[in-house]
Amino acid sequence: MMELKTDVSMDAMREAGRLVAQALTAAREAAGVGVSLLELDRVARAVLDGAGAGSPFLGYHPSWAPMPFPAVLCASVNDAIVHGIPDGYRLRDGDLVSLDCGAVRQGWVGDGAVSFTVGRARPEDLRLVATAEEALEAGIAAAVVGNRVGDIAHAVGRVCRAAGYGVPDGFGGHGIGRRMHEDPGVPNEGRPGRGVPLRHGMVLAIEPMVIASGADGHYTARDGWTVRTIDGSRASHAEHTVAITDAGPRILTAL
Repeated sequence: MMELKTDVSMDAMREAGRLVAQALTAAREAAGVGVSLLELDRVARAVLDGAGAGSPFLGYHPSWAPMPFPAVLCASVNDAIVHGIPDGYRLRDGDLVSLDCGAVRQGWVGDGAVSFTVGRARPEDLRLVATAEEALEAGIAAAVVGNRVGDIAHAVGRVCRAAGYGVPDGFGGHGIGRRMHEDPGVPNEGRPGRGVPLRHGMVLAIEPMVIASGADGHYTARDGWTVRTIDGSRASHAEHTVAITDAGPRILTAL
């Protein structure tokens, strides 16, 4: 069921979103060659703890997962697309890292993701990251009253495909509010003019994912969470929580 948020509720979600941005920024600044993914998770957790906020990721246990998620960050490196579990892996020169983080503040949830390189960046990785960000910007620009969810999906997918990248099938964004995942789903490809009409008060997590090889295939690793590219090519992920308002899209997870 889709809940339209009041302006007061959207302001409250902005506070949760601000914490997401702060946690992601702190983790990104802490990332470097030799730093472990567990250390990045601790940095993000300290930001949430310091604000008295909770994590919608920590302990999250959907029916398909073999165990609850054990961290406040998803940390996905190189061929990992999403849902990577932070562990003792230490970042290496040239790694491509995607961090996804959520926050719960006063009962409202924010969700965001960012990708970046560590050490000496490969030009092809920078292009991959830039395309995911460009696709996110295109999706946000389409998130206006009077459009439909399909317009967002089409805007995102068009940027990804024009760059020659794959779009992992079955993954995309979602409604968000009192729970991390609410209706409607927001695919990363679609037909314009189709789907749920966008109305003032809807809040969506828009999250493009791109695969460097152009293939769409993926598989779930043995940990039951990490989603990896089927051919081992690198992936990038970008995400913002966005409120649909009569005045235009409002990014709730910006700094």
